[in-house]
Amino acid sequence: MQCDTVKKGVECNFMTSNRGCGFIGGACRTLFEKCEGCDRTLTVEGAKYCAIFPDPMVKWRLGNCSMATHIKVESKDASKVRVGQQKQKKK
Repeated sequence: MQCDTVKKGVECNFMTSNRGCGFIGGACRTLFEKCEGCDRTLTVEGAKYCAIFPDPMVKWRLGNCSMATHIKVESKDASKVRVGQQKQKKK
């Protein structure tokens, strides 16, 4: 259903026809400063919102946002990966 609170005209999973916005507080929150530069932002009436999450600050609480497009995840170096003793013997 389309949002009729802060992101008017944008499809939203929290909107219902009988109760309106079902998110806590009845509206989406604006972007968190760590979200700047992400490709998943919407600008509606001069305010910036996340296109995926209604409260982006929650996604950053425990570390990096799982949907952030502007952050590169470092992969483990192959030389630092520990190989078990059984596998070492087979080699």
